[in-house]
Amino acid sequence: MLPFRRDRGTPAGAGGLPRICFLFNAQLHQLMHGITTAAALARSGEAEVHVAIASEANLAFAERLVARMGGAPIHFSRAGSAPLHRLAQARGSAVPPKLLTLMSIVPWIDRFDAVAIPERTSLALKRMGATRPRFIHLDHGAGDREAGIDRRIARFDFVLMAGEKQRDRFWREGLIRPGRHAVVGYPKFEAADLARDPDWRPFADDRPTVLYNPHFAAIGSWARFARPLIDAFARQDRFNLIVAPHVRMFDRRARRAEGRDLLARYAGLPHIRIDLGSDHSVDMSYTATADVYVGDVSSQIYEFIRRPRPCLFLNAHRVRWAHDENYAHWRLGTVVEDLPDPVAAVEASIAGFPAFAEAQRVRFAETFDLDGPPASTRAAAAIAGFLRRSFSNATVPEAVVPGAGSGLSFGR
Repeated sequence: MLPFRRDRGTPAGAGGLPRICFLFNAQLHQLMHGITTAAALARSGEAEVHVAIASEANLAFAERLVARMGGAPIHFSRAGSAPLHRLAQARGSAVPPKLLTLMSIVPWIDRFDAVAIPERTSLALKRMGATRPRFIHLDHGAGDREAGIDRRIARFDFVLMAGEKQRDRFWREGLIRPGRHAVVGYPKFEAADLARDPDWRPFADDRPTVLYNPHFAAIGSWARFARPLIDAFARQDRFNLIVAPHVRMFDRRARRAEGRDLLARYAGLPHIRIDLGSDHSVDMSYTATADVYVGDVSSQIYEFIRRPRPCLFLNAHRVRWAHDENYAHWRLGTVVEDLPDPVAAVEASIAGFPAFAEAQRVRFAETFDLDGPPASTRAAAAIAGFLRRSFSNATVPEAVVPGAGSGLSFGR
């Protein structure tokens, strides 16, 4: 192991190791993108690893998941003050207000050599006075939506990505630099496979299951199509229907009454399951078990086509999408602008699936680099290598050629 040196003092970790905090300052879904990497890095002995989570329930979830991996020498802690957590409980939210949480932890975070995060809001820590840590961006979904091409990514010291599709676009957009990024695969697959029960099924029968997975973004399909779609499936008996929006959809106070109404309206229907944000909605239980995907702009489409299956995309805003890179995933299934008969539209997507099967396989391979060691191992090795180069005062090379069989892809 190479010795570490810093230009602003030596790392404070045991044995001179760099100290890194994996910070999860949001709902449970973000935890899935980094917890296995944190465990792999801790087990490698290359860093002193801390995991800080802004939710007591999510903290317990993370500890259980790491235990299922066989354990790791991680220092777990809850991010944020007790008053902030009481505020979250009073508001019925899964996590306290993000910026208030960040403000409360600045002095603590500034003790670390690096902070690894699967989102961009926490970059505000820099403005708040956390000037010591290097900031590492953990991949958070691998979709095509424009919001994922966030200009703030360029402000990170190191960026991890799932595959060549992401790297090519980030490079074109000027979000990554030579030697300051790595393609490592998709650690969420490992976390989700560990978290969910492979024998669990959402329904007691074996009817084909349709998953409706709308995004919470304004460009999604929920406002226009959700009620007509659910009502249509409630009236038929050929399909089961899972309604599992993005977990942030109903974490907002403004939508909670609507969520309660939905649950009451369709209660007692054995072929309708509405999930407003349970563990099943983040551990890929639904994308793993459903037979047909109905959605709009969520990156979960790429998790669904891990096994190619029929897809139906709802163009609720009549977007001119055919040549728009932000809607490239709509080339993987049937697209409709109107939904006069939701059940018939699903049946048509099933009938038309053979025309899209190969495109799904190709796009999945472009999106996720799954060759070599597990993604969490590759991500941990990439982070460790970046920290070694950063704190040894070595010049970051234009390209780093990994050792044989490492499974890492650095540089450009």
